[in-house]
Amino acid sequence: MNYKENNIKNILHGFFLAVAMSVAEPSTILPLIVHHFSQSVILVGIFTSLLRGGAIIVQLFAAFYAQTYKIVMPYMRGVFFVRFLSWFLIGVVILFIGDKNPSLTLLLFGILLFVFSFSAGFGAVYFSEIIAKIFNKTERGKSMANRQFFSAVGAIVSGGIAGWVLNTFEAPQSYGFLFMVSSFLFGIGVFAFSTIKEPIKENIRIKEESFFKFLKNAFYFLKTDKALQIQILTILFSYSVLFALPFVILKAKSSIHLTGWIVGSFVTIQMFGALCGNIVWKKMAPFYKNIILSSYLLVITAFLIALFAKNVLSYAIIFFLIGFAMDGFKISGMNLLFEIAPEDKRPIYVAIQNTITSIGLFFAIPGGIILKYLGYNVLYMFSVCMLLIGLLFATKLKAE
Repeated sequence: MNYKENNIKNILHGFFLAVAMSVAEPSTILPLIVHHFSQSVILVGIFTSLLRGGAIIVQLFAAFYAQTYKIVMPYMRGVFFVRFLSWFLIGVVILFIGDKNPSLTLLLFGILLFVFSFSAGFGAVYFSEIIAKIFNKTERGKSMANRQFFSAVGAIVSGGIAGWVLNTFEAPQSYGFLFMVSSFLFGIGVFAFSTIKEPIKENIRIKEESFFKFLKNAFYFLKTDKALQIQILTILFSYSVLFALPFVILKAKSSIHLTGWIVGSFVTIQMFGALCGNIVWKKMAPFYKNIILSSYLLVITAFLIALFAKNVLSYAIIFFLIGFAMDGFKISGMNLLFEIAPEDKRPIYVAIQNTITSIGLFFAIPGGIILKYLGYNVLYMFSVCMLLIGLLFATKLKAE
């Protein structure tokens, strides 16, 4: 198989996906869009959940069918089309309905955002299957590090594009233009990935008679495979970063004078950390256990620094370390799973891990409760303790 060609197509997909998705960044632009049409902060939380949550509920169902497919690229192309169309139509709704009927705009926006996210649940299973087929153990780590390196570059580029559009056009037209333009950039990436020549998979499973029986079998795999249990717990506890991460910038605001330039610099530093991290992770592949152990140690160090951070430099170090580590978790999480998943059960293992570990996407909610009643130091130490538990599980992984 042609590593160079497949690697380029994987990179292009990651780059343009990052450019498009930054338009609805959950901590910045998406809240601004929702807030433009409604003053409800609850709606902001709901829309953030729609962007991420739709993919969670469908992955086991996708795996139920994917386990029988010799090739999944035709289905992946269908997912790509649905995601492109829903993203483009969000822009159309905002541009042509917008302030004329804010309630209808939000309703259609929410439906289309859910469709975009829901289809990603199928895409995640198919994507993992294709990546596992076209790259060997060493190549996967290198290609995914390359992909995430250029995804970070894409996110930085997208920030510049979004800033220009938002400053040039009035809201909500500017938001509509962002979605419509980014959908075509997204289209370039998915077209590139769609041209990958997927090998035929010979070792497939016979589909169970019902989805309920499939779930029963999936639970059996989880119950009997100790390596899978440790793998899932390791990845789930890596999400403990999210208990405190959204609130680090709020603590910084209370201890130093945050200007717009400083906030922008923190974003850039975090992305620069991701770029540096991917260079290192690429060199470390295929020793994925070492990558995840290193990532754990980096984020633990970041939160220990956060306990005493009182100036711009200390916060810059925190964001750099977090950026450095986060892609390490992504690269190692998928590749470690591929090492323990039998070929015929691979879609099921991917869906089980993604479904269970997705609980971590909502860790910021209890994190906020801890912060409200117990303060920053308790929150940071709680996050460190959870990460230490994850680090302990990571040491037990059966991998290199």
